[in-house]
Amino acid sequence: MTSSVVFVLLAVLGQTSAKFGEIILLIDTNIARGGNVIQSSLFGNGVPERAIDGNRTSDLGQGSCSITQADLKPWWRLDLMKTYQINNVTITNRGDCCPERINGAEIRIGNSLYDNGNDNPRCAVISSMAAGTSQTFMCNRMEGHYVNIVIPGRQEYLTLCEVEVTGQALGITAPTGDSYHLT
Repeated sequence: MTSSVVFVLLAVLGQTSAKFGEIILLIDTNIARGGNVIQSSLFGNGVPERAIDGNRTSDLGQGSCSITQADLKPWWRLDLMKTYQINNVTITNRGDCCPERINGAEIRIGNSLYDNGNDNPRCAVISSMAAGTSQTFMCNRMEGHYVNIVIPGRQEYLTLCEVEVTGQALGITAPTGDSYHLT
């Protein structure tokens, strides 16, 4: 089977990897776009869905960023609809002002909704991000149904201009050998 046929087959099956003999094909797809989102509060029209719209535009006024009120411990949560092994999370920071607001935010991944999902295991802490930049955080195949971004311990606005997540669904096995015959 050629790699192009494998790619098409994976896309149809909704899978992100397969092993055929000695060839392993990995496809990094953004699984965040198929999920449901919620956040601790809403500032203006910065609805949580804007953080997974596929648009990295970092100017809040252009309508592609989510933003909460100045909450104590603001959070944003992505429900992936099933459990995944998360490879990485990429976040795009606001670029038109206030890039320091995201400093100290935590990325948490897990299956619990205790404390709105903010008590799940931590993948990373965002120490700082330049205005309008995107940064990728490696999560080393952490398992989770939910991806949270939370700023613990202070009152702050949480602005996310894009959140992208890559990973593999649990319980889906890729075809191996000559399990599939195309005719």
